[in-house]
Amino acid sequence: MHIPLISAAVAALASLLVSAPASADPLLDGGKLVLTNGISSLEGASGGGLASWATIAGMETDRGIGISAHVTGVELADYGWQSHGISVGIKDRLEVSYARQNFDTRKVGAALGLGEGYRFNQDIFGAKLRLLGDTVYGSPLLPQISVGVQHKRSLDGTIVRAVGAKSSEGTDFTASATKLFLSRSVLVNATARFTNANQFGLLGFGGPHQNDRTLQFEGSVAYMLTPRLVVGGEYRTRPGNLAFAREDDAHDLFVAWAFTRNATVTAAYADVGSIATFDGQRGGLVSLQFAF
Repeated sequence: MHIPLISAAVAALASLLVSAPASADPLLDGGKLVLTNGISSLEGASGGGLASWATIAGMETDRGIGISAHVTGVELADYGWQSHGISVGIKDRLEVSYARQNFDTRKVGAALGLGEGYRFNQDIFGAKLRLLGDTVYGSPLLPQISVGVQHKRSLDGTIVRAVGAKSSEGTDFTASATKLFLSRSVLVNATARFTNANQFGLLGFGGPHQNDRTLQFEGSVAYMLTPRLVVGGEYRTRPGNLAFAREDDAHDLFVAWAFTRNATVTAAYADVGSIATFDGQRGGLVSLQFAF
């Protein structure tokens, strides 16, 4: 799936939903507060850039269907990373998502014996279900709680198995709790992820050190400077399954600006540590999201 196809799909679905009969409740009326739907993560699920949140994609409440699409680019010291995808939120209860990740090894590819500019590619199919609570409303002691699943499929199976991965496909399971304390303008999220993905799945799943899934943590804190401008940070732990290279925890510092009600741009400083023996992989992230 390419970016033009995603844009066309968003436009077509939005047109269909907005043109619902006048006698029926509108399926697409954008009832959520700006930015409370989160942004699209690198893996396609709604949340932060690195972490999945309990939020459901799109601007729609429980009255209809929301939709969002994103394009994200990350410039690291030695690599380039790009993600694009689409997600649909149904009645603010169920989210389904798709993302394609492209990871450019640039000059490092030659040093790794892959060839300069070799690209790893991965498809991610996700679903998330809100169990209870609300991100914004209700008791401040009860966050919105959601469970999710992400099936990841590397398109470079021969290579990822050659570096020690057990499989080119794997499935992550998540449980998230997210709450916006509106009176304090503070959002807090905690996610538990059950995974055996190597470098988010780009280098396959499992390996000599560990084949089974292990429990990992994702945490996010954000502060709303204005209703349209948010700053924050995230931290994500990751398993170390491969023998040839260690894997570090990842973190970022971000600012998200909703320059219109339906369009948000996010910029971040991201640090993902060591990738395939090359340390110090930190740099800038820029993401554009359209949500309805």
